[in-house]
Amino acid sequence: MRLHRNLVFAVIDALNMIFNQGEYADKVVEKVLRRDKRWGSRDRGFIAETTYEIVRYKRLYQEIAEVKTPFSRADLFRIIGVWITLRGIPLPEWEQFKNTPARRIKGKFDELAKIRKFREAVPDWLDELGVQSLGKERWSRELAALNQQAAVVLRVNRLKTDLDALQKELSALKIPTTRLKGYEDALLLEQRTDVFKTPLFKKGWFEVQDASSQLVAPFLQVEPGQLVVDACAGAGGKSLHLAALMENKGQLLALDIYDYKLKQLKLRARRNGVHNLESRLIQNTKVIKRLNKRADRVLIDAPCTGMGVLRRNPDAKWKLNPEFLERVTAIQRQILEDYSKMVKPGGKIVYATCSILPRENEEQVQEFLKKDSGSGFVLEEEKHCSPADDGFDGFYMARLRRK
Repeated sequence: MRLHRNLVFAVIDALNMIFNQGEYADKVVEKVLRRDKRWGSRDRGFIAETTYEIVRYKRLYQEIAEVKTPFSRADLFRIIGVWITLRGIPLPEWEQFKNTPARRIKGKFDELAKIRKFREAVPDWLDELGVQSLGKERWSRELAALNQQAAVVLRVNRLKTDLDALQKELSALKIPTTRLKGYEDALLLEQRTDVFKTPLFKKGWFEVQDASSQLVAPFLQVEPGQLVVDACAGAGGKSLHLAALMENKGQLLALDIYDYKLKQLKLRARRNGVHNLESRLIQNTKVIKRLNKRADRVLIDAPCTGMGVLRRNPDAKWKLNPEFLERVTAIQRQILEDYSKMVKPGGKIVYATCSILPRENEEQVQEFLKKDSGSGFVLEEEKHCSPADDGFDGFYMARLRRK
């Protein structure tokens, strides 16, 4: 592989924004890739994949490079020099890589690769928490899986087409896919490609949604004609799935505290041909009170640490801290207590997170069931989605029924 100066410099700029300015990796990569329209798919792929790889293994690379945050530009070149050396790519004869100690880099890597917190690149506190929560063996397996590149999975929109037709049309566009056993609406891309530019996406035939995430909506067991509430809808990936499962019949309410997310959802719903969805902005408790014991089904896709989706958001582990974990678990408790009031007798609620930490998952549910607000509910079923075992994002979901 021959490295091009403008592409390496683009990666340096991206890393500076992510590590030193605290910007989100996905937004930074989008921004950097818009800089030069002459870049082809291979160039863009190099920038994106190299940036994510270095973000993913930041702790390991900076330890080998012997640099500390905040990183100077020279520090970032030292880190990229480590990445280049470990990938077996010949170092360019540029001033920035002069005197890069290739042999020492490889020796240091062999030494640190024996220590999990460096090998898998996580902060000390998070490594200790993972061992306490999941045990050493499972934590090691999950971390290794979370450091793999995320697969691209599509979910067919059954309001407009079916899996057979979608797969056939994608094949005609030279986009090969594979069906996934156990995921009835999913197609796995065999090669990474920009599916958002396809006419099929613009027609609303599919959404991009991880396979584990696709299990949440069916887990709620919705039926056409019901009143269903997606209580933390966000931009609405699961709302759209719920609408399809409801066959556009009944009433689907998408709630969120962020208006801009609900506006995005409206646009997506229009493209998907969803007609039974209504969005409501939560600014106070009025919306919840008006729905008191009225909903047949309630989905709480709760805010969380995102510890199950580090494959696609590797910078999250550098933004997490023990204080944030305490804050988000307190929010989860409050949301579960407040939003469960919307479920009518005989109705069901699903509490879900994209985390693998028991503190955010089964421990929250057990704590809720012990409270007065949860005493009228029974736990029907729990499901854990393991990146190590399943190969997709980490998720937890629990279905509760109101007596």
